[in-house]
Amino acid sequence: MRKLSTLMTKTTLVAATVMLVTGCSAVAKPQMEHSASSNVPALKAKALDNALLYSDECITEREVVTAQKMWGDGIVRIGAVFSNDGDYSGEAADFIQAMYGYDLSSVLFKPTLAANDQFRSSFDAALSYFVGGNDAYEEDKGFAIKPYTNVKFDNVGIINNSCRMAVAMGNYFFTDTKGGETKVEYTFAYVKDSDGDLRIVAHQSSLPYNPNGN
Repeated sequence: MRKLSTLMTKTTLVAATVMLVTGCSAVAKPQMEHSASSNVPALKAKALDNALLYSDECITEREVVTAQKMWGDGIVRIGAVFSNDGDYSGEAADFIQAMYGYDLSSVLFKPTLAANDQFRSSFDAALSYFVGGNDAYEEDKGFAIKPYTNVKFDNVGIINNSCRMAVAMGNYFFTDTKGGETKVEYTFAYVKDSDGDLRIVAHQSSLPYNPNGN
């Protein structure tokens, strides 16, 4: 009788546990379905925004190389406008608008000669780096108005496996008006906008490591 009583008790506990678990599942499932369905409009809106802002075409290495040349030519052009007493700030603004994706998404920009405000996440912060003149960034002397006469990219490699984004890494060389050349390390990440133009969404550059500390 004791064994039978124990068995019945265990059976009752198992049944109660099953009912409890089943009951929780029955309640949780509609909540999960509701949560998923509530995200549908947001996901559709995001997909629509992406369709309007970005191209669905894959990025090729040739496009990256072309974009790099455009970037280098733009830096030289800003310096030339500055040297000729033109509207170099306006030229730089057009350059950033054309080359960077500040109007598409967040941009991760760590320029070479920024020490106090290392990361330039806004259009105005990037503009200050290239031409200076912004009291909020007193360290900026205007990188692009040094000026430079030539910019040459030397890619270690270009990765475009993900199709919608390409990443290039290597050294680029800046030639000044006296013929001096400065080597800088870079990593650029590109996306393609709805017009088919490549736009930079990540840009990190730095001077090569100097073991002598000079």
